[in-house]
Amino acid sequence: MTDLTRRFAFLNEADRLKSVDRANVLMDLSRPENSAEHSWHVALYALVFGGSDRAIAMILLHDLVEIDCGDHPIHLEHDGPAVAAAELAAAQRLFAMLPDGGRLLDLWQEFEAGETEDARFAKRVDHVQPMFQVLGAPQPLPEHLRIVRDNMTAGRAARLWTEWPEVMAAGQALLDGGQVSADMIGPLAFLAEADRLKSVYRASLLCDASRTENSAEHSWHLALYALVMAPFAGEGVDIGRVIRMLILHDLVEIDTGDVPIHSQGGAAHHSSAQMAAEDAAADRLFGMLPAPQGAALRALWAEFEANDTPDAVFAKSLDRAQPVMQNIASGGGSWVAYDVTYDQLVERVGVRIQRGAPALWDWLSESAQVYFGR
Repeated sequence: MTDLTRRFAFLNEADRLKSVDRANVLMDLSRPENSAEHSWHVALYALVFGGSDRAIAMILLHDLVEIDCGDHPIHLEHDGPAVAAAELAAAQRLFAMLPDGGRLLDLWQEFEAGETEDARFAKRVDHVQPMFQVLGAPQPLPEHLRIVRDNMTAGRAARLWTEWPEVMAAGQALLDGGQVSADMIGPLAFLAEADRLKSVYRASLLCDASRTENSAEHSWHLALYALVMAPFAGEGVDIGRVIRMLILHDLVEIDTGDVPIHSQGGAAHHSSAQMAAEDAAADRLFGMLPAPQGAALRALWAEFEANDTPDAVFAKSLDRAQPVMQNIASGGGSWVAYDVTYDQLVERVGVRIQRGAPALWDWLSESAQVYFGR
């Protein structure tokens, strides 16, 4: 099995995290949150609150073991040692799929141990996101409010009164119907608005073809692609910046929706109207943050869109490569829906992947040609 075959097999296996439901629900209460979109949202929290690249990488990986073990809600009783043993076995199985999986297993274990500065930060945002998922909802479920209150007073989040008092004070204010401090209003409003990306659906199917993918879990999967495919990045590419771009890149779809690349014969994607709408969405969304931070994140998003720097070129290549792999794995996916030919695939997608990740396109094009009978 070739190096890239193993990496794509791992990334296809990771796709299963999109089908692991959690006890939390989306902020609009429409459905349970899954562990892939949770991981994306926690990574966005880390990005907003100043996490390092290593902390963000840990967050991308931290829940992968739930593919084998499922989620363990904090308000239910569990056999801690048995869960830890099962999760370690799952981590060993999953990361062994990769040629260099030892480095990711070490990162996952560092997160689990929670002893380094990066791991402690990653744990904090992982424990905070579910709280504000409840507290930021327009009409939180009473039972979920009870769980949050218990968690903040006597559960795993209680330690954060010492470790991260500003966030806990904001949570307490929301619980009590009080006023959140001025420096927390913008970040929390932005992160609450970001929850809506979990309800933006794309044309691509999950690898098992069970449903269409949403843009939040797509963004998580792409960031994981960057972490796994880092050895195939071009000279001068900063994988940490690439991951940050990919966490942010589809946020504008909260306002604009997804525009499938093969829709309207390929003419709808990146039309002048779409680009203007996305610019306006970026202004609105990043404008929710404190001005210097919002400007910096909007500039990172714009860099991705311009596709001129080495980081953006590699990020764009991955953004095109992941749906190709999804379509291959799902038996055609959006290619069937839009009656796509192999030549159209090369023109609309392949050229972009080839520019930033030629080895990935060589592998994907060979597999796609099998699908298209060439």
